[in-house]
Amino acid sequence: MLAAAALLLFLAVVGAMPPSAAVALAAAAGTVLAGVRLSRLAATGGPPTAAAGARPPTATAAGRPSDPPAGTVAAQPRHGRWSRRAALRRRVVGLLDAAVATAGLTAAVPPIVAPAHRSAVVAAGVALTGVLLGGALFLLPGRSRLDRPVRLRRVVEVVSFGVSLVFATWVLLPPGELPPAVRELTVVGAGLLAGLAGTGLADRRRRPGAALCWTGAAAVLLGLGLLLVLPVAGASDRAALLAVPPLLGGMLATATGAARLAGGDPPRPAGPVWPTVTAPAAIATVAAACHLLVVGEFDVTGMLLGLAVIPPMVVRELLSAADNRRYADRLGAQEAHFRALVSGGHDLVLLLDEALRVRWQSPAAARLFGLTDADVRDRPLPELLHPQDAPCAAGLLTGVLDGAEPTLLSARLRDGQGNWRETESTVSDQRGVVEVGALVLHVRDVGDRRRLERTVHRLAATDQLTGLANRVELLRALGSRRQLRHPSGALLVVDLHGLGGVNDAYGRAAGDVVLVEVARRLRGTVGPDELVARLTGDEFAVVTTEGPVLAFGLGDRLVAALSEPYPLPDAGPVRLAASVGLAEITDAGAEDVLRQADLARRRAVQLGRNRVEWYDGYLEEQLVRRLDLERELPGAVARGELDLVYQPVLGLIDRCPVGTEALLRWRSPVLGTVLPAELLPVAGDLDLLGELGRWVLARACRQLADWSAGSPQLWMAVNVTPRELAGTDFVERAATLLAEHGVPGERLVIEVSEPLVTEDAGTVAARLAGLRSLGVRIALDDFRPEHASLAQLRRLPIDLLKVGPELVGAADDPQRPLLDVVVSLADRLGVAVVAEQLESIGQVDRAHRAGCRYGQGFVLARPATAERVEAYFEEFPSASR
Repeated sequence: MLAAAALLLFLAVVGAMPPSAAVALAAAAGTVLAGVRLSRLAATGGPPTAAAGARPPTATAAGRPSDPPAGTVAAQPRHGRWSRRAALRRRVVGLLDAAVATAGLTAAVPPIVAPAHRSAVVAAGVALTGVLLGGALFLLPGRSRLDRPVRLRRVVEVVSFGVSLVFATWVLLPPGELPPAVRELTVVGAGLLAGLAGTGLADRRRRPGAALCWTGAAAVLLGLGLLLVLPVAGASDRAALLAVPPLLGGMLATATGAARLAGGDPPRPAGPVWPTVTAPAAIATVAAACHLLVVGEFDVTGMLLGLAVIPPMVVRELLSAADNRRYADRLGAQEAHFRALVSGGHDLVLLLDEALRVRWQSPAAARLFGLTDADVRDRPLPELLHPQDAPCAAGLLTGVLDGAEPTLLSARLRDGQGNWRETESTVSDQRGVVEVGALVLHVRDVGDRRRLERTVHRLAATDQLTGLANRVELLRALGSRRQLRHPSGALLVVDLHGLGGVNDAYGRAAGDVVLVEVARRLRGTVGPDELVARLTGDEFAVVTTEGPVLAFGLGDRLVAALSEPYPLPDAGPVRLAASVGLAEITDAGAEDVLRQADLARRRAVQLGRNRVEWYDGYLEEQLVRRLDLERELPGAVARGELDLVYQPVLGLIDRCPVGTEALLRWRSPVLGTVLPAELLPVAGDLDLLGELGRWVLARACRQLADWSAGSPQLWMAVNVTPRELAGTDFVERAATLLAEHGVPGERLVIEVSEPLVTEDAGTVAARLAGLRSLGVRIALDDFRPEHASLAQLRRLPIDLLKVGPELVGAADDPQRPLLDVVVSLADRLGVAVVAEQLESIGQVDRAHRAGCRYGQGFVLARPATAERVEAYFEEFPSASR
């Protein structure tokens, strides 16, 4: 459309078409182009490209915070305010659209109206357009509350610009060529247009959209004014073409300004300053010079208007001087404020050039670090730092100069007294700031903080009694070794035995003395690069860099050192035992390595203490197996998972069965069949021995009752632990079971392991005597030919003595005469001897020749279920006692 308007003007200039028609068609083109855009804005309330729900502007043209983004918490209370602003913008755009349409119609009417009425029609159009534009400009959103001096200065600037244009119009219009009324109207119109244009120019940066609307309105009114004035002044028809450029430009500027207003009217970046003083003076000077050249003298009105140009300019200069004075005072106050901040702050500020030389230091240098300008100025910063820190600091600063992201700089700085101060510096690249043009370092002394951190770390990582590292520090050390590419070394966990007895006998103070001595011996045994830590009250750990073989030797030295007597004041020396578990440090986690070493320590404790044990995969399997047993065993009796198998006991003379031994089996659906050797220790730890023992005794008595009907001579042996036997109700419960099943007491044999009897020999002897009173026979199992074991034969009421295969031995075994002694002693005491765990015919023959009355073992009969044992008994119908 702009191209079509330009073509119309060209045709009118060359005489191809009437000028009035060209003006009408060009105005129509501009009206359509601007009107369509304004109509869209009025319909949507925003720019045509804005989507529904678009984010509102974050700041107004005045610099005030505007509406926050929709959907945020802060936007909810101001949603109504944003809606009101959008409605206001729609009204403004609508008025501008109506004004543009009115201006286009006013320009298009003259060709179709009689010449006598053209001036009146154009004047009415100008008036209506002015009213619509005035209403729209009055309602323009985004007006800010400026300070009173600023508002006054802007009013003076607009008045100065308007007065200068009024003067220029008056003196440039020849007084004889225009009617006085037209001339005066033109001058007044020029003043009004100057005011509109001046207001737009004043706001072109702060509110560019509003400035375009003001300027566009002035241009539209200028174009319509030319259409009104030129015919009256007697100008040719082609002179009306002068109204087309301001008319079209004003319409398009108005539409563009409305679009910016609908989009929030963001301010423009800073640019050239409008010559608010020189422009009015220049306009007035040029106009006066032209008038003098053409006319030669000024009339009274012209002189008055020329003099009127001077007061606004003077007032503007006075206001500018006052503003400059206030600005200088404010700058001085701000400079003093920031100087006080820099001087009284806790940071030293350094400015470095690209050669890393110190160009400036803040006044706080003398107060914080005792440094003068002579000590620092023009010296490279690395020269002021510790030699060990200078290369790293120089590399970091060079990287910042090359464009790297600034990071924290930690280095030691020499102060005015020559001491090294620990510092941290934040680096900021301010070379792009003209007033600075350097690297800025904010240096702060962190020596006190570092010392406090080291103290806190020492307290948090150290055992307060012994001074050794604690568990947290041990895990940190193991973790740091794990991060190595090829981790090596070993971890030794040391367990002290007997420390609780020292505390009980001599008090906690004595125990602390022993612990301090233990720590001293540990540190004296290990190397300087090895870490010693205290895990719990009587557990310690050593992290060594040696390989596993040398670490094992270190464990032996630790056991030897810790086994030496510990002198106690007023109490004499005490002895402790030590068990050491060893695990290699691999790429496993710190907790895993500690757990592996602890498993090895537990193995050393089980095998007899004062020894060193390695960790291997078998220990892991045992631990998992033990955990599974502890999880599944509770409730096994209630679930019916326990079972008994029976191993016959044969007479060695006729090889006929005389009895059986009931052996416990746990038929676990998860773990399979579990034997007593694995089952009973777990049951003891879980305090389930009593429950298992009651079930075994009841089941054995019931089975013995079933067998007594067909084989009245057979007896049943049941294994009982001393803990079960020591129970107050054991004898009573045994009597109840015998009476309930109708079994004679002599058919029941209670077996007690001889090595365990010594734990509570008096109570066990009393319970066994009670059982003997019921007729129950007693068997002493696992008998050993030692002095203490032989003494048990006299103290305990024994009927059967069970000896293991180690006493039977081989044919040339020197232990054989000792078996003869045991059998001879048993015969004198009236005790029958049972040789158990017989695995070969030779062992059976040797036991028989030595005088053993009964035998038991796989070579004679294997343990089997009750049904198979019954079938086995049927082969010996004449079984004798």
